[in-house]
Amino acid sequence: MLMRTDPFRELDRLTQQMFGTATPGTWSKPATMPMDAYRDGEEFVVCFDLPGVAADAIELDIERNVLTVKAERRPTTGNDVQMQVSERPLGVFSRQLFLGEALDTEHIAADYQAGVLTLRIPIAEKAKPRRISITGAESDRKEIQA
Repeated sequence: MLMRTDPFRELDRLTQQMFGTATPGTWSKPATMPMDAYRDGEEFVVCFDLPGVAADAIELDIERNVLTVKAERRPTTGNDVQMQVSERPLGVFSRQLFLGEALDTEHIAADYQAGVLTLRIPIAEKAKPRRISITGAESDRKEIQA
């Protein structure tokens, strides 16, 4: 049997129940998931940590320029199991990202490997730097004689 001494265990349990990351049936609101976001050349990359979440339990929705990532970590044990230690949060995890006009939301690519969901969002053509040529008539020059 695994025994552990933790003076803050009850405080942690109470906090988890209040913020929605406790055991099923006690969720009050979706919990957030850790993420990294960065620009890599011509695309914007966002990585979400979702260990223990099955690929079919992840939902990606985009409406206007708001991307919603929702995932559910379900119990892996049966109902007749007597749990000794339960520290891994179960339930629904959710995160919303407000994407700017500079991103091409029509061509988002999603990949899920080793518990990490990676989204690659291309930079929109209209937002890429470009050079503007200047036109002018050379014949408008006049020489001044003094």
